[in-house]
Amino acid sequence: MKSSDLIQSFAEFKDQKNIDRETMKEILEDVFRAILVKNYGSDENYDVIINVDKGDFEIYRILEVVADEDFTDENRQIPLSKARLAADDYEVGEEYTEEIKVEQFARRNILAIRQNLASRVTEMERNNLFERYRKRVGLLVTAEVYQIRKREIVLRDDEENELFLPKSEQIPSDHFRKGDSVRAVVDRVEVGRSSPLVFVSRTSPRFLECLMELEVPEIFDGLITIKKVVRIPGERAKVAVESYDDRVDPVGACVGMKGSRIHGIVRELRNENIDVISYSSDPRVYVTRALSPAKLTRLEIKDDGHTLEVFLKPDQVSLAIGKNGYNIKLASELTGYKIDVFRDSDNEMEDDYNLEEFADEIEPWIIEVLKGVGCDTARSVLKMSPEFLIQRTDLEEETINEVLQILQREFDE
Repeated sequence: MKSSDLIQSFAEFKDQKNIDRETMKEILEDVFRAILVKNYGSDENYDVIINVDKGDFEIYRILEVVADEDFTDENRQIPLSKARLAADDYEVGEEYTEEIKVEQFARRNILAIRQNLASRVTEMERNNLFERYRKRVGLLVTAEVYQIRKREIVLRDDEENELFLPKSEQIPSDHFRKGDSVRAVVDRVEVGRSSPLVFVSRTSPRFLECLMELEVPEIFDGLITIKKVVRIPGERAKVAVESYDDRVDPVGACVGMKGSRIHGIVRELRNENIDVISYSSDPRVYVTRALSPAKLTRLEIKDDGHTLEVFLKPDQVSLAIGKNGYNIKLASELTGYKIDVFRDSDNEMEDDYNLEEFADEIEPWIIEVLKGVGCDTARSVLKMSPEFLIQRTDLEEETINEVLQILQREFDE
């Protein structure tokens, strides 16, 4: 095999793997030096010259000219008589340089060179992929659906690298077909057996944050900052934003004229309802905004500093809690406070009873659970549907029905 043929195969491998010339040159030199060490015990007196562009390489061995009777090491020395066959002016102590042809390597050496090269390039490619995506964790990527599996979808980026979108990281209403373009955020990168495993997510709060950075120029430019994002993927999300310029309305800028900016994000998130609120360092103001669209009548901060009691008109309680309790859950996650909802009735003459009055018939812990979802009186419980109470409180259907019967009996009497 000629050296040019060997280099040509390397060049094709380089182009296929998208490796720059200098890196390829370093890999080739390391591979050749490993063979020299294996064959001759050392590579210290060898020069390896590689020109990847021309498809050529040269290997030279530097020998010391010694007297014939002092010749002991054929890898480092050459007898004077032999050196003078090349040029009759050689003297003892001078350096003699000879070229090592690829033809001098045994066939197994050529195979070893190929295998070592493939191994080194694959390892480097794996490390490069790992580092490239490790630096992109939290950033938006677009890839194409390559394969749909039961527990995950395999995507491919522009360079044919595989990305994995687990079922748990898909929005419940996501439905993709092979060839579809998918946007997601890089969630994490793990070391795999043969190549790095890159996992992406569409349920991460960071995904929504990235979409807003893409759609809202003021966020991209730094005029508006996103303080926090909380989501129930595919259902509802709350985003707290703050403006560093008093002339810029953070909520208005994020929503856009007639919702033009937020609509595209809502579609990407499968009609996820997005509440954008203006951040405030005042917990009273912040919680009031977070519980929107419900309107609070008053708010009290408990002594522990982590619990808030909010009081609302009867018709506002269900708005504060929201469908399946999503609104109050997200408001609590967004603000960092435990929020207890209480009914604040305007009609003091209305025939009603506090739940504590039923402590002899209803377990105290059940009463506390009901109060935790904003039902502190008998009528406030009866106004809720059994299905809602079961889902919101996690109480058994039998327990809920029994409570409703006890409360209703009081009014029937």
